Amino acid sequence: MDVQFQKNPILDFDEYESLPSSSVSAHMLAGAFAGIMEHCVMYPLDSVKTRMQSLQPQPGGVYRNVMEALVRMVQHEGIFRPVRGMSVVVAGAGPAHAAYFACYEHIKEILVLKTTSHYNHIAYGVAGSVATLLHDGVMTPADVVKQRMQMYNSPYSSVWSCIRTIYATEGLRAFYRSYTTQLTMNVPFQSIHFMVYEFMQGVTNPERSYNPKAHMVSGAMAGALAAAITTPLDVCKTLLNTQESTALNSLGQPQITGLTHAFRTVYRLGGVRGYFQGATARVLYQIPSTAICWSVYEFLKYLIKSS
Repeated sequence: MDVQFQKNPILDFDEYESLPSSSVSAHMLAGAFAGIMEHCVMYPLDSVKTRMQSLQPQPGGVYRNVMEALVRMVQHEGIFRPVRGMSVVVAGAGPAHAAYFACYEHIKEILVLKTTSHYNHIAYGVAGSVATLLHDGVMTPADVVKQRMQMYNSPYSSVWSCIRTIYATEGLRAFYRSYTTQLTMNVPFQSIHFMVYEFMQGVTNPERSYNPKAHMVSGAMAGALAAAITTPLDVCKTLLNTQESTALNSLGQPQITGLTHAFRTVYRLGGVRGYFQGATARVLYQIPSTAICWSVYEFLKYLIKSS
């Protein structure tokens, strides 16, 4: 049965789309709530993704699929193990997504006004890329702590213990060791993400009104495609963030430093297949994640404008 994406009669295109370009604070508020909601709801699957990207997991941390990983985490490590480290993501996701969406909408508006409609997809990609610089500047340290807390047999008792230990043993640079890799991954990821989302909105919601089904479907499609294409870079980022002890010991190296080093290490440990470790978990994570993020964001835009 065909899904019908009907126009919402309350707000037309000009009214609905005028909110983010004219109200930065409203845009930041909607973005912050959307980011926090996305990361909180999907955090257990994010924990599974991190573990399944491990190149040389310990015997107890080898999983055949996503469901097995999640079930075993709960059975053997406790019901709250899949959400361990969530607090640091909440602290980072709010300001990161506030800046991210505000920057995206502002730059998109400027570029769309200065170009013809034939080049709008390029404007969306450029706006998404610039917004990523701000987003990753805030989220990279949070990701480092989060992924170390998520690893199997993580030695850290709490988020603060993890932060103190990383700072004491590896210095401040450790929190941004993966920043260039994060940008190398997220610039194409977000460019693809925004271009696909805006394209799908043109297909499912040409009036650009508030349409929950269209926002959800567009977000899911955008997240799935962007995640699949950028998985190899995400594996490298995870290796840089976690500094897997098993992998370091097998290579006789004290640290993995930089994207090039990480890229070579992934190939040495896992060959070509190593670049796609946890690919299924990553795509399964991103489909609902981006659907939730866009749905909440567009709903809050609509709610603020309506009120």
